[in-house]
Amino acid sequence: MMRGAKSDITQAVGNTPIVKLNKVTEGLAADIYVKCEYLNPMGSHKDRVARNMIQEAEARGLKPGGTIVEATSGNTGAALAMMAAIRGYKCVFVMPDKMSQEKVSTLRALGAKVVVCPTAVEPEDPRSYYSVAKRISNETANCFYANQYHNPDNPAAHYRSTGPEIWEQCGPELDVLVAGLGTGGTISGTGKFLKERKPGVRLLGVDPVGSLYYDYIKDKRITKPFSYKVEGIGEDFFPSTINLDIIDEVVRVDDKECFLMTRDLVRLEGLFVGGSSGAAVAGAVKYAKASGKKENILVMLADGASKYISKIFNDDWMRENGFLEEEGPSLGTVKDLLALRGGGSHKVETASSSDTILAVVNKLKKFGISQLPVVDDGRLRGLIHESDLLKALVSGRTQDATIAEMIESDYATVTPQTKVELMKNVMNDAKVALVMDGPTIVGLVTKIDLIDFLATRVGGKVAGPKP
Repeated sequence: MMRGAKSDITQAVGNTPIVKLNKVTEGLAADIYVKCEYLNPMGSHKDRVARNMIQEAEARGLKPGGTIVEATSGNTGAALAMMAAIRGYKCVFVMPDKMSQEKVSTLRALGAKVVVCPTAVEPEDPRSYYSVAKRISNETANCFYANQYHNPDNPAAHYRSTGPEIWEQCGPELDVLVAGLGTGGTISGTGKFLKERKPGVRLLGVDPVGSLYYDYIKDKRITKPFSYKVEGIGEDFFPSTINLDIIDEVVRVDDKECFLMTRDLVRLEGLFVGGSSGAAVAGAVKYAKASGKKENILVMLADGASKYISKIFNDDWMRENGFLEEEGPSLGTVKDLLALRGGGSHKVETASSSDTILAVVNKLKKFGISQLPVVDDGRLRGLIHESDLLKALVSGRTQDATIAEMIESDYATVTPQTKVELMKNVMNDAKVALVMDGPTIVGLVTKIDLIDFLATRVGGKVAGPKP
């Protein structure tokens, strides 16, 4: 074979460069670098995962001629399709309908069959892309279900490949590794290797508003997930491929932050990356601003921009979804909403899990409200709503029973800095939004609060009591 050539395209996976950011990090004490995983052959870090999963499956007896089935947001599918082309497999991929058309078209171009499922359903719903992929795998003869969310060969790929590669490139000069949280394979596998070499390396996860990870890592609370636009990161369940205990810190970003940073990375840094890469850099910048430390931060850039031309790089799509600033003034932030209704002038009323039904009912009546956050020893446990109390009493509970078993997670958490424009998606999927300033609840927003605020902003203040 000719000197310097690879035997096939799968041998070109890995050895991606590390590049320093300059313009989007101006004014920061830290130096932020990025690892360009989008330069892998199929355009993402999932090339490493697919190669390892197929190699390990073949070592366990998988034979060419079968069918690979997977639930994917696109990148794992593309990487598996590359492996299938070389190794001689057929592919069936199941995707949620929020994914870009470019991703669907890419998989079909690679010869795969693509099944599209609704995004806004629970993971256990038979229509979800997780459930459909599992059903297809059970019904398909000679099938390999890659199952990236629960396959230990996912994080193992990064332990064997990405971790050693980063250590070779950076060595002990690396202080912080940043990655978006999806299946968790990248941060779990890479992080494990790096911490074995340098225990002081900090692992920072970046999670979008609407995903489960942030609240659980911060406070061990499982909140209700809700929809968001950024693709490839965040989850509405907990994959077994993520080691949550290894993560030192988590930062939350919203869709607008993700997409504006993505566009800046392309236009200011020449990095042709996708939305999850923008999310990871936006999270790293937030972390660096808050810490103020002089340290070396490395961010994983998961995939490339070509899959998102019709969305993130389409001004009309960005504008329609509220991600581009209009010529008129912004609607403001949640902090403005709370200030307008006097929400910042008094403490938020709460209950504790040891309170009785009667005590909570009396508090709801006293303050003329319909729900209370439940807080024990300064930690948010969840929400108690009047409908929960009614259901308990109808089912035969006495008024002296405690509310401990009635606490629910049908709420979202936002910050005072969350843009009002983004609250529409939040309130579509949750009864109420709890406003968190760090671990402290500083407000509570219902649908009528949002309606009242928006009506006031466009003129003609809506008067009257709040529910």
